[in-house]
Formats: sequence, C-alpha cells, structure tokens
Amino acid sequence: MRGSPLLLCLFSASCWVNLMPTAGGRIFHFGACRVSMSVAEIRASFTAIKADIQSRDPVRTLSILHSLHKVKSSDRCCITHQLFTFYVDKVFKHCRTEDSFVNRKISSIANSFLSARRKLGQCQEQNNCVCGEESMEKFKQILANYAGLNVTSAAMKSLGELDILLDWMEKSR
Repeated sequence: MRGSPLLLCLFSASCWVNLMPTAGGRIFHFGACRVSMSVAEIRASFTAIKADIQSRDPVRTLSILHSLHKVKSSDRCCITHQLFTFYVDKVFKHCRTEDSFVNRKISSIANSFLSARRKLGQCQEQNNCVCGEESMEKFKQILANYAGLNVTSAAMKSLGELDILLDWMEKSR
C-alpha cells in the first residue's frame, strides 16, 4: 500500500497535464469533447496565405461551408470531427501551389487539423461524440457543395473559407 499515494499523485499530475492547453492553445468544447489547439497559430498561417489562396478561387458565388452556421451545440463534436477529416483527407491533399512558402503554411495548418482530428476521434470512440441526423445532413450539404466543383477548385475554395470554420469554432468555445 506504500505505493498508492505515489501512484495517486502521478495519476493526478498526468490528468492535470493532459487537461492543460498547449503553448498558445485554448481548450475548445465540442459537445462533451474537449480539444486543445492553437487557433491563433492556424489563423496566423492562414492569414499569411489567404490572399493567394482566395485569388485562386474561380467561383465566388458559392460557399462550401455556408450550412455550418446553424449546427446544434450537441452536434458540434461530430461535425467538427467530420470537417477535420474532410480537410485532412480531401482539401489539403489538393492544395499544392508552386510557392513553397504557401505550401509550408498549408502543411502547418494540415498538421494542426490532423492532431485535432485524432483527439476528436478518441472522444468519438468513447461514444462522447454522437452524430445527429441534422448534423449529418449539414455535412452532406458541405460534401455536395465540394463535389459540385472540380477537385482543385473545390480544395482551394474550402481552404479559402477556413476563416469561416475558425470563426465558427471560436463561437462554440
């Protein structure tokens, strides 16, 4: 029984460290799930390339993420996980430019999304991140908007709308 207080102390310290935000990070609550990420860092990378990315968007009359604004708070975890997966699996893969600076910034944003997706995936595996029918319909609309364009244009448009996603995430905080 001697080791019990030491184990309890180590366990408590480990839990405390896991709940602390990373450097420059904030904890976001998506339903029952919590994710620590640095939106300021993502925003800074996006701001550095926003004009370049948006200038590559040939379709200004369509918004891919427009259905995002009316998501129930109980569905935020699910749709956020779906969106991070969408950006990692579809968008970032088709956003390569001839400019290495832009590509590095895209890669940095992609790495942040990949990390957050992993954390939300763990939460989803614990059944804390449930997908309601309404959120799945909204996500299907996002996918339909994306599929309505050619792959490169859709990817650039989605990346160009990243500020919409970041604003939405910060409102849900």
